[in-house]
Formats: sequence, structure tokens, C-alpha cells
Amino acid sequence: MGFDGAKLALYLGNRLAVILRDDRPGLPFPGHWDLPGGGREGDETPLDCALRECREELGIAVPEEAVIWRAPFDEAGRTKWFFVARLPEDSSADIVFGDEGQRWTLMTEGEFLNHPQAVPAFQDRLQVYLNGASGAGDL
Repeated sequence: MGFDGAKLALYLGNRLAVILRDDRPGLPFPGHWDLPGGGREGDETPLDCALRECREELGIAVPEEAVIWRAPFDEAGRTKWFFVARLPEDSSADIVFGDEGQRWTLMTEGEFLNHPQAVPAFQDRLQVYLNGASGAGDL
């Protein structure tokens, strides 16, 4: 199955781990709040992609069983996967920020969904999850 990338909405307790994107010319959504994730490498699955990117960006290994929701989204004719995972609040102590982005923080759902500098597509996808849409698709 073809796909181009994956994102992970990672809850640590009741808050989301978010990353402030670099603020460089040519970068999509510079200086915006983003979720861990990125492009596919090799023949990895969508979930492998999301979990690898999370390890690279936040230094935290999210076990597959922590993933509670998944769905594919069409983005200009390209398939991008969106996952939701939950870990205990104290897992934030395991975060070691990588070299992508300016910094990380924890936000409530409402803060992320209403933040004027959050990446709009991921606000929308998180809202789909919160609205109770059933996760779908084969990995």
C-alpha cells in the first residue's frame, strides 16, 4: 500500500506533545506548532514511520500497543496517515528533544486546536479523531 508520510498525536496524560517547527525560508509552516512525524523511509509501514519519526524528534519510544486510533488522509492526491497514542503523563520525563524544530512542549487539545500557529491540517485531523470518527484502513 502506498503512502507518503505519517503523523502521531502523542498524548502524555491529557496533553499533546507538540514541536515548534524551525523558522527557515522554504519550510512549510515555519514557526508553527506541529506533531511528531514525517516522510516514509524505504518500505516501512505507516505505523513504523510514525513511531520512528517520534523517536527521532522526541527521543521517546512509543510502543505499538499505545496507539489507539489510525486513519489515512488524502493530501493533494497523496496518502498521509494520522495516528493517536496515549502514554502516562510521567513519560514526558523520557523525552530527549532531537535536532528538528526549535523546542517542544505539552498542550491541551483545546490549546492545539485553537492555536493560530498550529499546522491547520493536523488541527483538522485531530478534530476528526475527537469527533469520534472510526479509525480506518489497512496498514
